[in-house]
Amino acid sequence: MKAILYKELQSFFSHPLGYVIIGVFLLVNAFFLWWVNSDFNIFETGYAQLVNFFELSAWLFIFIVPAIGMKSFSEELKRGTIELIFTQPISTWQLVFGKFFGSFIVAVFALLSSLFYVYSLSQMSENPLLVDYGAISAAYLGLVLLLSCFTSIAVFASSLSDNQIISFLLAAVICLFSFFALHGISTWRLFGSEIYSLEYLSLHFHYSSITRGVIDSRNVIFMLSVTTFFLLLTYQQIEKLKN
Repeated sequence: MKAILYKELQSFFSHPLGYVIIGVFLLVNAFFLWWVNSDFNIFETGYAQLVNFFELSAWLFIFIVPAIGMKSFSEELKRGTIELIFTQPISTWQLVFGKFFGSFIVAVFALLSSLFYVYSLSQMSENPLLVDYGAISAAYLGLVLLLSCFTSIAVFASSLSDNQIISFLLAAVICLFSFFALHGISTWRLFGSEIYSLEYLSLHFHYSSITRGVIDSRNVIFMLSVTTFFLLLTYQQIEKLKN
């Protein structure tokens, strides 16, 4: 698994696209958080908090994570190197985890670069003690868990096609649906009333709960379960390719 993980990290950071993706994440966040007069602008809120950053980042990662993970298996399938990997003394789970953690670490690396915003917020605040670092830490945990969900989806989508564009689009659609669709549908009036129970099945519901500073084990377990579910689907798909 270490060899697969190292190969994934090397292949990402040896290509300009890797740095472009991380740069886009930081620039788009900075643009909306500091410069544009919108609901996301930190100066408009008047509070020493990063709630807007975590809300915006969740939407950005719906597209950024699929871009990171789209070539996990797609590139191997297109080049035919997947057959060579199958001949190596490595189990299917080691292969899946190697690909997953390779993309996940890159996504977390992009997220860690945003700690600059936390530092900037503390420097701009009249009293650094007014910054709620506990809530910020909880929100970062929620975003890391969300990244694990999106990464598992991206790796799964990548195992379905040898075309990276198709893998990207499929992963983005699944990420968008799992994050927002059920949350949005729950507010529709079906059969005369809203079906709020559907909201519980959306990642948005559990992510929002954590970003409010309340770490509930049920939210953590749900998001880890989503990650596990898509990793299981990826495992089954790779097993089919082997046979």
